[in-house]
Amino acid sequence: MPPRPRMLAAAITAALALGAQAVPAAAADGPAGDSTAGPSRGVEIPAFYTPPSELPAADGTLIRHEPLPLALSLPGIDGPLPGRATRLMYKSTDANGEAVAVTGAYVEPAAKWRGDGPRPLVAVAPGTMGQGDQCAASMALEHPLQLNGQTVSVGYEDLSVYRLLLRGVAVVVTDYVGLGTTDRLHTYVNRVDGAHAVLDAVRAARSLDSASVTSGSRVGLFGYSQGGGATAAAAELQPSYAPDVQLAGTYAGAPPADLTEVTKAIDGSDLAGALGWSLNGFLQTEPALRPIADRYINEAGQEALKDLSTMCVGDALFGYGGDSSTDWTRTGQSISDVIRAEPALQSFLAEQRIGSTAPGSPVRVATGVSDDLVPHGQARRLAVAWCGKGGKVTYVPVLIPGVGSGLLNHFAPLLADQGNAIAWLTDRLSGEPAGSNCWSMPVQP
Repeated sequence: MPPRPRMLAAAITAALALGAQAVPAAAADGPAGDSTAGPSRGVEIPAFYTPPSELPAADGTLIRHEPLPLALSLPGIDGPLPGRATRLMYKSTDANGEAVAVTGAYVEPAAKWRGDGPRPLVAVAPGTMGQGDQCAASMALEHPLQLNGQTVSVGYEDLSVYRLLLRGVAVVVTDYVGLGTTDRLHTYVNRVDGAHAVLDAVRAARSLDSASVTSGSRVGLFGYSQGGGATAAAAELQPSYAPDVQLAGTYAGAPPADLTEVTKAIDGSDLAGALGWSLNGFLQTEPALRPIADRYINEAGQEALKDLSTMCVGDALFGYGGDSSTDWTRTGQSISDVIRAEPALQSFLAEQRIGSTAPGSPVRVATGVSDDLVPHGQARRLAVAWCGKGGKVTYVPVLIPGVGSGLLNHFAPLLADQGNAIAWLTDRLSGEPAGSNCWSMPVQP
């Protein structure tokens, strides 16, 4: 099970180019009491990330906020470049209907918006960061590289944030439910939790006094991989959950729309650790699944799940890259085999599937044709399903040949298509109408 140090080295290089600081995150001064909430793999989690005992009633309500120093920031005539950041905590509702605190960050750009209408807002849903609180995307804006001998966290999502800011687009980033916040485990790839966290981040950003965006600002969603699943789910749920958040457009890159297929694909891959994050998140959301897990997962599997619960992507690449879930079960079955044997697991994953409802606003679905980590076929079927339900879909197959590494096959399309994705979304934020190429799906790869 060789780890993939070359993949990690490339990610670290990218982070260093963004101005990474290879030190543990500094404690933040905030209104939460103590200076820190305690360490996660040697990284002190600021007390800001510990939710209060009581939460407000309305979704998207700001609970607290404080200045957030960006790792790469230059002085400018009208303020710091590329913008001024604020750390946020806001209220959301999880998949069980329970109130939950979510953290994130809002960045007010220094650049002027030159498109039509008032300055727009884009909610960025990060790709896979991990499950340890130190992996949160809002912390990565301050420290793009955490490297302390106990954890490796790379804020690769910072690139998309900065590219949007340079266009004069305001950005709000969600950390998702349980990532950063110290009161619960991150519910990795949970459809409802991810969608609600994204939509409520928009509400929280618009209520920030220092933000130039208002309820009249056009709103876009941007996400790839885990983020693509969250934005796809948010686009589906927006009409019912957040009718006040009118979407101009949604980019969903490499969305994990069918977790049954994705679970099979990541097992034994470079990012096999994500299978543990998924299982941990499922058990956080649905404790009734615990007896099934106890029946199948052996001692080694239990230790792996516990270990992964505090890991970031870099840690998982080194620690679990190439691992097979057959080593985690008492029976020697893979997790996919266990799913096929257990109706309760099949039902739970069916509830997580994206594509049952067409979004009420334009969407751009992009997927690498050689992506075998978040399989191309299931992402394409999401576009087909939305088209069949009358959705306004722009489907983009990213034509990059496979190179034998699941991680590269998955991340290469992110970099190759990111500029086009941002351009498409910027057009929607400028008021330009979106087309649809649903008619071409029968001949699209």
